[in-house]
Amino acid sequence: MSDSNTTTFTNPSIFILMGNPGLETSYIWISIPFCTMYIIAVLGNFTIMFIVKTEQSLHEPMYYFLCMLEIIDLILSTSTLPKTLSIFWFNSREIDFNACLTQMFFIHCFSSMESGILVAMALDRYVAICDPLKHSTILTNRMVAKIGLAVGLHSSILALPYPFLTRHWSYCKTNIIPHSYCAHIAVVKLACTDTQLSSYYSLFVLFSVNGVDVIFIIVSYTQILRAIFRLPTKEDRLKTFGTCGSHLCPISALYIPDFFSALTHRYGHNVPLHFLILFANVYLLMPPMLHPIIYGMRTKQIRDRLLQLFTRKES
Repeated sequence: MSDSNTTTFTNPSIFILMGNPGLETSYIWISIPFCTMYIIAVLGNFTIMFIVKTEQSLHEPMYYFLCMLEIIDLILSTSTLPKTLSIFWFNSREIDFNACLTQMFFIHCFSSMESGILVAMALDRYVAICDPLKHSTILTNRMVAKIGLAVGLHSSILALPYPFLTRHWSYCKTNIIPHSYCAHIAVVKLACTDTQLSSYYSLFVLFSVNGVDVIFIIVSYTQILRAIFRLPTKEDRLKTFGTCGSHLCPISALYIPDFFSALTHRYGHNVPLHFLILFANVYLLMPPMLHPIIYGMRTKQIRDRLLQLFTRKES
């Protein structure tokens, strides 16, 4: 262990994840809300997918996209939290070099997929509200499958350069990562070669890919709001806006922390490291926990089906 920490090497066999430096005495207390959020996320997401699968009236593009979002949430949270909890509970800090790169790929790939599916859901709401007569002919089951496949391929291609570039850097002096998972920027900081290409690529993805997704969503909802305000009665406007409100919360929960986390890691030199790491963990756990709650509470069909399940159990 000491040799790997003091010599220059390329492709170390293992990295050492430090967890959250500075908060070691609070690991047990920190793990309680993390574990609770993960349990809620798993139970909530599986419940939503079960309801959509068993309820025939929910076999529509909006709910197919929602199931894709739930699957992405489960994979994204599961790719990081078990290792984080093993550090907090068992002091299991070692992670294989290839496993670290795989974790890095999963984080970036499925974060990008989440963004892509939110764009697809915005497209679905746009067609349903602005051109409802063509909704069933445009967003067929075949088209929904093609969109899901396109989002998956697009995200995989975008995420591949992260582990590819990281694998080819030379690492010097230490293999200790001051983080609870293999965050790209935390690993890159260990390299002793010029990593500007990796940094520029991260910023490119953040602004030109995620930024384009945000712009597309804003344009879609601008058109949706214009269509809503043209509806004849207040009841119709409120009902139509209600179908979109459940979508706006996950959008905010994804993009605002995403941009905040990426920019503070690069330019927030005065922000305490333990806060950045804590925020990075919460950022990956919050959307998977919130999505089933938001859609379960604000989507009438899902809410009614949930009530039916609970009332049957009680009777």
